[in-house]
Amino acid sequence: MIDLHTHTFFSDGQLLPSELVRRAIVVGYRAIALTDHGDHSNIPSILPGIVAVCKKLSIAHGIPVLPGIELTHVPPMYIRELAVEARGLGAKIIVVHGETLVEPVMEGTNLAALSAPIDILAHPGLIGEEEALLAAKSNICLELTTRKGHSLSNGHIVKMAVQYHFPLVLNTDSHESSNLTTRAMAVKIARGAGMHEEDIPALFKNSEILVKKALEYR
Repeated sequence: MIDLHTHTFFSDGQLLPSELVRRAIVVGYRAIALTDHGDHSNIPSILPGIVAVCKKLSIAHGIPVLPGIELTHVPPMYIRELAVEARGLGAKIIVVHGETLVEPVMEGTNLAALSAPIDILAHPGLIGEEEALLAAKSNICLELTTRKGHSLSNGHIVKMAVQYHFPLVLNTDSHESSNLTTRAMAVKIARGAGMHEEDIPALFKNSEILVKKALEYR
């Protein structure tokens, strides 16, 4: 399992990075990104710590532990600016908190995210044709999520991906150890969202591609 959307006590997660990573490895993870919530208020203060601990945990455990950020409830006009800032501070995976059905995310967030230098648009809700075409053009991954509430639009995202051919990844959006999942369960969740069995390997391959790309960042 590769999981590129998780949270620690640097934002609203329950665990230290070291405990989250250890528990993920026990579940069977081969790579993980720590993507705590960020906006203008905290990115400069939390990213250096995340970058430092990810480097140490990668060495200790022998798997990629990638420093990242989830730009969360950021006004659309500032998403590009913050993505560039986060990348400059060492974020190797940049996630944007999309227009999920269960939170009042500003309209236009999805479109702004898909026009910015990010890696994943998380739980993007009921995207339309314009967003789907932009996702395909920009090659930004849209997320299927195992997280309660956010997962309500998984089926719609799969249907749109089939029609418009944008890449998908599957993440947990973990905030505590019980949110972590095995690859076997991830496969079941993808199938439950309507993915055909033969298409599921590509879902995990996209995560592998993002990890490889992240490891190439300097």
